[in-house]
Amino acid sequence: MKISTSELLDELKNRTKQHLQFAEMLSSKTEHDLNFRTSADSWSTFECLEHLNRYGNFYIPEINRTISSSRKSSQLYFKPGILGNYFAKSMLPKEKLNTMKTLTAMNPIRSNLDKRVVDTFIKQQRKMLELLEEAQYIDLEKTKTSISISKLIKLKLGDTFRFVIYHNQRHVEQIKRILMD
Repeated sequence: MKISTSELLDELKNRTKQHLQFAEMLSSKTEHDLNFRTSADSWSTFECLEHLNRYGNFYIPEINRTISSSRKSSQLYFKPGILGNYFAKSMLPKEKLNTMKTLTAMNPIRSNLDKRVVDTFIKQQRKMLELLEEAQYIDLEKTKTSISISKLIKLKLGDTFRFVIYHNQRHVEQIKRILMD
């Protein structure tokens, strides 16, 4: 599979803009609503966002660092890597969301959270949009990032963007379901 680099970046920017708008809407909700959980073991809206913020705390500086140090010019097309494509696709929300185990460090359940979680997520989405803009000038295949579970595994920058943004999408969908209950 090969995709136009500009189409990929546009798609990722559009998704990120939707996540940003959704988070801005969450700012108007009460803390009571954002702390609501559908069951004792499920996450609240705050916990979903905190989970995403924890990933953002790793990936945003990592992406920023790799973009800043990249010396490779952009290419017309992006070809996902086997592992990166697998990770990215596994994050896309499905009709019946398959639950996944999360790393203990990334699990925010029963954390004491407040609206600052929403503010952090909003800031991270704005930074992600900036990084997507900068990414149009570099090679999304040859520029590689570390991943949160192992510094030894490197993914193509395009796959890292896809993974992080699709992961955000997955939990935005989860939040929508929480708020409907």
